Amino acid sequence: MVPHRAAGDPSAYRPFPGTVRDVLATENRDGCAAGGKVAPDALRCTAPRIELCRRRRVSEQTQAPSSAEETATLLGRAISQVQQVIVGQEHMVEQLMVGLLAKGHILLEGVPGTAKTLAVRTFATVVGGTFSRVQFTPDLVPSDIVGTRVYQASREIFDVELGPVFTNFVLADEINRAPAKVQAAMLELMAEKQVSIAGTTYPMKDPFIVIATQNPVESEGVYPLPEAQRDRFLLKVDVPYPKGNEELEILRRMSVKAPVATRILNPELTKSLQNQASNVFVHNLVAEYIVRLVLATRNPADFNMPDLTQVISIGCSSRATLGLVSAARAVALIHGRDYVLPTDVQAIAPDVMSHRIVLSFDAIADNVSAGQVVERILAMVPAPTPVWNNKQAAVPGGR
Repeated sequence: MVPHRAAGDPSAYRPFPGTVRDVLATENRDGCAAGGKVAPDALRCTAPRIELCRRRRVSEQTQAPSSAEETATLLGRAISQVQQVIVGQEHMVEQLMVGLLAKGHILLEGVPGTAKTLAVRTFATVVGGTFSRVQFTPDLVPSDIVGTRVYQASREIFDVELGPVFTNFVLADEINRAPAKVQAAMLELMAEKQVSIAGTTYPMKDPFIVIATQNPVESEGVYPLPEAQRDRFLLKVDVPYPKGNEELEILRRMSVKAPVATRILNPELTKSLQNQASNVFVHNLVAEYIVRLVLATRNPADFNMPDLTQVISIGCSSRATLGLVSAARAVALIHGRDYVLPTDVQAIAPDVMSHRIVLSFDAIADNVSAGQVVERILAMVPAPTPVWNNKQAAVPGGR
């Protein structure tokens, strides 16, 4: 028999139980059995009990694990929960986690029916934050999304009714259908994380992320996003059609009960994970490599790519430099490292840089994509081989 553990016993609060009896003793302490000892029935079906206790402990956790390996395990469970609901689209799901850890907004571009809305809704459930969806239409006005003042006749005063954007996760569905005034309101949301209503500023929730979707094939009744707003998105993720075997799995799930995602994180734990990601080590050589990648989009001739001078009209801004650092840190943490490798930068560069590059008319006429330009730059700009003995971070942590 395992005795009841006192509330002050540190071993009773280990984030991950070590043995079956540890789990059962903890369940007894929390009231799962009476008398302060392991009940005989508690020895049955131990695997579900272990899983239940583990989920309860993680969902109540408010501090990130102490090591990058434990954090990667926790993030991997969260990603797996989303993938239990979403068939395929592994890249999109992982980029949602990257955007969350890097505190950046995400633009999902794909044709209808590729699980963009379902993925965002499921992701919000797993992370444990609040979620709202705004369907953008040409007749939308800023007050529809940020809120407005409403006159209360009974009290003869004006009350402020906050809009649907006051949540942790905002899904801006078909954002390119909104007129310029609404897009300007979104700029303040995404950049300042606050809203001004009748002269009063209201901060957004923390964490706060805008995940926007747009359909790349429609051209009627749409308002293309201006460069300034595209630059506010940390990532632009292309969402493809599902593969053949994934399509079969979607058909199979039509005849069975749809899986339901379980909450793994919570807002306080998410903020702690974001702080941990912002302190991932970035070597001087990796930081210089990031700067060279961005400079290559502005002056490609300086990097032995004179042909790209006629292809690129406007290169990446400084937000791309900052975005590459923060996103690469998130990628490193997801893979269980507390330092950034050049491969982390290369993995995230297409989604960080592509939507910030403005192509020339000749390039558009020749069907050259921004993604092809980024691939060319990654191939031409040499990556460093970092030496980890010198722990001098070029980019301070905590951002």
